Amino acid sequence: MIVDGILPYARKLIASHITTKSIVVDATCGNGNDTLFLANQVTDGEVYAFDIQENAINNAKEKTKTFNHIHYYQTGHENAASIISKDHNYIDATIFNLGYLPKGDKKITTNPSTTIKAIESLFEITQKNGIIVLVVYPGHPEGQVESNEVMEFVKSIDQQTAHVLHYQFINQKNNPPYIIAIEKR
Repeated sequence: MIVDGILPYARKLIASHITTKSIVVDATCGNGNDTLFLANQVTDGEVYAFDIQENAINNAKEKTKTFNHIHYYQTGHENAASIISKDHNYIDATIFNLGYLPKGDKKITTNPSTTIKAIESLFEITQKNGIIVLVVYPGHPEGQVESNEVMEFVKSIDQQTAHVLHYQFINQKNNPPYIIAIEKR
């Protein structure tokens, strides 16, 4: 058996919870890698992609320009559920890559209050057996704060409403990224 790395495992979790007709969310579309992955998975469904940075949205659009089932929004992920719920009563899966935009301004980061608000509101519209997957990056100061607060929040989720998974390589240096997965029961 070969152990999956963080990003491949995050995608494996998402893939195991969706079909080609699913409604999915990239809560932090960044450079479009997860948006592209989702678009390839849900060929008869819809992808909603969010980011606060215009250059991130533009990067993602360029990477996914051959797809016509992606909806882009330049707004924070805390607004995602209210936008999506105008079109759909539920979603099947959400992925977050927390932190800053790779090769972007490291001063612009996700933050714990909006991330937790996004988790709460997206969980509300996630269908039973749907999943929210967060890739958390505690290797920078803001990321460490966000990691601590998000971890405390997810630990408080009632086990009757969700299974919460923590996947991490514990022998890697420099506070490596890890996964939190929340599967709705």
